Amino acid sequence: MARLTLQFPEDQFCFSTQLTVRITDINAANHLANDSMISMISEARARFLFAYGIAETRKDGNGIIVTDLATTYNAEAHARDALLFEVGVMDFNRYGGDITFRITRPADGRLIAMAKSGFVFYDYVQGRVIAMPEEFAAKFPRVNRVD
Repeated sequence: MARLTLQFPEDQFCFSTQLTVRITDINAANHLANDSMISMISEARARFLFAYGIAETRKDGNGIIVTDLATTYNAEAHARDALLFEVGVMDFNRYGGDITFRITRPADGRLIAMAKSGFVFYDYVQGRVIAMPEEFAAKFPRVNRVD
């Protein structure tokens, strides 16, 4: 089976945040566990959206829902490693797009992982996908559309 490859344009990352690997994030092989990496990616996504004033769920019942997640691992991370999560958006369509992540360890510059999380806007009351709000797209004017 072919390996997944994730590559993103260098200029599309527009936010960064740092997270520290906790001892509880370590698996039996003594490195960052896959499920913990997914949790860290989710935290980085939440911080990114918050920084841009975007609520994952709004009082009107509309919000964002994750549709897929792809992650590639390049190096191990260990307990107490500080990791830099660079976050960006790309490939907008009528309903959503992709949030991208580059995860590095600043102490030695190693690339730890790359990830892509697909998302759509969703009406939780009616249980259906809805069009991307214009005010969301306006926050990222340089993002390409793939309609």
